[in-house]
Amino acid sequence: MLQHQKAIDGNGFTIIDDVYTANEVENMISVIKLADQSNLTFRKTLDLFAIRQFLQEVPGVKQLLFNNKLKNIIGGLFGDDFFVVKSIYFDKPEKSNWFVAWHQDLTIGVDKKTDISGFSSWTNKLNNFAVQPPLEILQNNFTVRIHLDNTDQFNGALKVIPGSHKNNIYRAENIDLVKETETFCNVNAGGIMIMRPLLMHASDRSSTSKRRRVIHVEFSKADLPAEINWAEKEFY
Repeated sequence: MLQHQKAIDGNGFTIIDDVYTANEVENMISVIKLADQSNLTFRKTLDLFAIRQFLQEVPGVKQLLFNNKLKNIIGGLFGDDFFVVKSIYFDKPEKSNWFVAWHQDLTIGVDKKTDISGFSSWTNKLNNFAVQPPLEILQNNFTVRIHLDNTDQFNGALKVIPGSHKNNIYRAENIDLVKETETFCNVNAGGIMIMRPLLMHASDRSSTSKRRRVIHVEFSKADLPAEINWAEKEFY
């Protein structure tokens, strides 16, 4: 576990293989297929199938996702004070060819918009409010990405700038790939990637017909101001 702690601290991410067996992965996929897709939290096109507020919309997957191995990993790396604040399921189908530009994950989901010192850049999409919180909240949060398919640079694996989370908030146009090196985060099915939200990351277009399904779960232990609440808060 120490090597993963050092990787998160130094590089902003780590990859851990075999967190789930092939059978556990198939069970999660089966539960997802049975979900009611009529709600606005489901988005389905030829390019993308996504489920926002995933753990709330597909509650049957929660026990499968938080197996003892994942719980022990989270506890060993971060302690027991964290809870889920966002969960999204992404399916990049075989015909998909979209990409994601370089960015940091700078916002959190909350229940309403209000004027609070230190909280800025408010957005509202389908009555889902997001806001950029104070820097210390972003610095302490982390994300776990559970991979349900083998993912590499040819089917949309994340690429990252190792160590970029130490730069706090900065713009993608300031990336100097002469001085900084992009790294592809290849993860096998059943493995996970853990990353800091301030890690600069992107995703290229797919050049193969291989599917990429990922469950993206963000964690925090921050207490928000009394005026707002986390839009999605799940204990595990």
